[in-house]
Amino acid sequence: MIPVTKPFLPPQAAYQSLIDGVWQRNWLTNNGPLVNELELKLKQHLGLPHLLFVGNGTIALQLAIKALGLKGDIITTPFSYVATTSSIVWENCRPVFADIDPHSLNIDPDGIESVITPETEAILATHCFGNACAIDRIAELAQRHGLKVIYDAAHCFGTTYKDQSIFSYGDISTVSFHATKLYHTVEGGAICTPDAELLKTMAYMRNFGHDGPERFHGVGINGKNSEFHAAMGLAVLPHVEEILEQRKTQCLRYDNLLENMRIERPAITAGCGYNYAYYPVLFESEDLLLKVEAALKRREIFPRRYFYPSLSSLEYVPNQDTPVCDDIAKRVLCLPLYHTLSEAEQRMIARILLRVQRYG
Repeated sequence: MIPVTKPFLPPQAAYQSLIDGVWQRNWLTNNGPLVNELELKLKQHLGLPHLLFVGNGTIALQLAIKALGLKGDIITTPFSYVATTSSIVWENCRPVFADIDPHSLNIDPDGIESVITPETEAILATHCFGNACAIDRIAELAQRHGLKVIYDAAHCFGTTYKDQSIFSYGDISTVSFHATKLYHTVEGGAICTPDAELLKTMAYMRNFGHDGPERFHGVGINGKNSEFHAAMGLAVLPHVEEILEQRKTQCLRYDNLLENMRIERPAITAGCGYNYAYYPVLFESEDLLLKVEAALKRREIFPRRYFYPSLSSLEYVPNQDTPVCDDIAKRVLCLPLYHTLSEAEQRMIARILLRVQRYG
């Protein structure tokens, strides 16, 4: 079986040595030493001034919305994982969709500007598949209209923009460290911000608002993560450059193998140092996509319709018109991509795609 992804697992001995220390200390959670070490090493690796390790990428989005005090409309993308929209609704804000750029698959800045109203408070944009949004245009729009900017950078570990970590941009950037990501802590995520005071607020919020054992600094939730998850993050981190290089090699191999296929690939944004986190392909029609998907599954190869359906079709959001996303979401398929995917397996996947295109 070839799944769409597999987690990278570090040498078991490296993880076990960190877990041995957890056993010795008997300190399992509540801001333990491995959590603190991971935060420090991630800041050093990414060149960031501030970072909080949290339970997952979704709680990171919820904390971001809450910390910025957002209560009204948030302009967002209909082409993302459901957690992006759900976090807005969960925090009692209203998602307003701006359609996507058909080439980058990211939110279209012109679309953002067209839906700004006096009720708009923020922009929540996803760097889709690790590809940078139109960051400069979004920053200009936000400044001109007095809006906050949150980036859902769930896919973006290792991505840069203008030679800086992509997590450097916006008021807050969030990232997922879920096991499906190229860098992971099994479950987990992080919040990044250039604003020290905002980080302090979120640090209180992720731990119930605790300011010492008997004092509280406002309302909070349990957004913490454990020593076991931090241990995995510390064990995986030394292998990140190897993981990134392998993903790049595999993506370029797919490019070569599929060069005669009638497919499109997302256009990488100028200035973006791409991390090759996914391999999405855009077919001419949904019918062709479904034929390819069925042919792959017959060989126990499992791609993913990522992202489908368009989030503007969710039953719990107001009905909004996003024709570009509605069309593209039906035609995008992510092919298998993970550290141990072999060249032979990639060649087999490519042969199946080419055969379906030729013979149906």
